[in-house]
Amino acid sequence: MAYSEKMADRVREALASQKNIEEKRMFGGLCFMVNDKMCIGVNEDEIMCRIDPDIYEEALERNGARPMDFTGRPMKGYVFVHVDGIKKKSEFDYWISRCLEFNKKAKASKKKK
Repeated sequence: MAYSEKMADRVREALASQKNIEEKRMFGGLCFMVNDKMCIGVNEDEIMCRIDPDIYEEALERNGARPMDFTGRPMKGYVFVHVDGIKKKSEFDYWISRCLEFNKKAKASKKKK
């Protein structure tokens, strides 16, 4: 799978004010790590958002949102948002904000030795 470079640029611009940003290729797309924690990704014409599991059900009700499901089981706290759900700046900003809010309290993955 490829990812939309245009979408990746939108995410880069939205995260420009953040410190400690790293881009990694994973899941066939591009993942943005904030403070060594997975925060948001770009996959084809969607963004992958890591959000607070407490708002997961509510978030799925938003336009363009669907569960992230790679293995047949949705991962609570992770959603895909199709480009149709983030056309407006306010929609896009909503998702970026949810990702950054959760990133502050999310746990980082254990480092591989």
